[in-house]
Amino acid sequence: MSLAIVHTRAQHGVEAPPVSVEVHLSNGLPSLAIVGLPETAVKESKDRVRSAILNSHLEFPARRITVNLAPADLPKEGGRYDLPIAIGILAASGQIPAERLNRLEFIGELALSGALRPVTGALPAALACAGAGRTLVLGTDNGPEAAITGAELRTADNLLRVCAALHNRERLPRPQPAAGDGQRHHPELSDVRGQQQAKRALEVAASGGHNLLMFGPPGTGKTMLASRLPGILPPIETRDALDVAAIYSVIGEDCTGHWRQRPFRAPHHTASAPALVGGGTYPRPGEISLAHGGVLFLDELPEFQRQVLEVLREPLESGEVRIARARAQTRYPARFQLIAAMNPCPCGYFGSGDNRCRCTSEQIQRYRNRISGPLLDRIDLQVPVTAVAPTELHKAPPGEPSETVQRRVVAARATALQRQGKPNCELNPAEIDTHCSLGQEQTHYLEQAVTKLGLSTRAYHRVLKVARTLADMEAVADIQKAHLAEALSFRALDRP
Repeated sequence: MSLAIVHTRAQHGVEAPPVSVEVHLSNGLPSLAIVGLPETAVKESKDRVRSAILNSHLEFPARRITVNLAPADLPKEGGRYDLPIAIGILAASGQIPAERLNRLEFIGELALSGALRPVTGALPAALACAGAGRTLVLGTDNGPEAAITGAELRTADNLLRVCAALHNRERLPRPQPAAGDGQRHHPELSDVRGQQQAKRALEVAASGGHNLLMFGPPGTGKTMLASRLPGILPPIETRDALDVAAIYSVIGEDCTGHWRQRPFRAPHHTASAPALVGGGTYPRPGEISLAHGGVLFLDELPEFQRQVLEVLREPLESGEVRIARARAQTRYPARFQLIAAMNPCPCGYFGSGDNRCRCTSEQIQRYRNRISGPLLDRIDLQVPVTAVAPTELHKAPPGEPSETVQRRVVAARATALQRQGKPNCELNPAEIDTHCSLGQEQTHYLEQAVTKLGLSTRAYHRVLKVARTLADMEAVADIQKAHLAEALSFRALDRP
């Protein structure tokens, strides 16, 4: 048989579209041509494949070899096609049986010795392969990562073992997930003493999935509080955890030891827009995608460049980011919870009560204007974090442990999910009218507050969402006036 077809998977964002490797042997001068929109790394695979076949004590056919990677309009990149190309050449030349190839898929980069090296994106490929009902054959080093999907997998450490398995001379092993429970322990909320209002806002943010901005002088515990949020969030669902693990697999980062834990990302304020949202010649996920299903913490928020912050506006609403390039458009999930921290003024001590601030009103206003109104509208909770005197700090009793707070958060989140099937932060305007309806007294009170504070329609809806979360935390069916008052108190930066 001079024609063989081998199945593999490309890498396109966090998706793994199918690719058929068609290998044809014909008469003519010995050569190897690869077509189907291959990038440089794929074109170079001809030399790796030839050496790997020869060093595996197999025969490289001295014929005209044409390799087509279909579909032809899908860009192919990386060394993941080495193994399927080698298998196709061996099958087309009759050195291995081709009967079993239709039930298998192959990915892996070949060393010149024939050894199999790991590739990025093995986990999305395993998920897609399981959906197609095939068995995926890949390198041993990729096995623990792909095994968390529960897909049908086989691993090998070199090309010769794959060929032996196709001849039924040996059986390739099933990989096992990495040891551990997939969890990562976060800092304890009980370490934070004092700051009752900030801890209350943190619990509200966790219960409803709301975005949170904390502002106050340096050293008041803003970063400490933010790092405790993942420890009180509800446990992540398995499907969402696999989506997060797939994103990390695409960038080649191993997260098998803690893949069931919500991510916490804290980029430096010098990060560029592509670093935050993703990009590059070959688009890669940015920090907002790496925070998918978890927390994105932006410390020193006004120190980020204005254009960098503005790119967050659309992902905060849509929960995804689309990176457009001339060749194609790549989509990455980006449903994250934004937690930000900032100082009240350039020196940081405005309102601290010790007269240390020397900033003028113009300097303070210019500093705060670095955060645009549309971005501030998308942040549901804006709370001050005031300094606690050292003498009072030592007297304050330890706070509640994270596990206790998490139980309340899970109960409040379950109430919302049972009612509307989603967290309160994701309610659209029509759902707000249905699930956040107010009585006549509450409506009049909120209208007066909105007029006085000059809130936008978006801010008005977000106040209703927070009030709905506060009612869920108290297991109350209807939003009360006290819930609206507390929700409005969490918008400190909207006050004149």
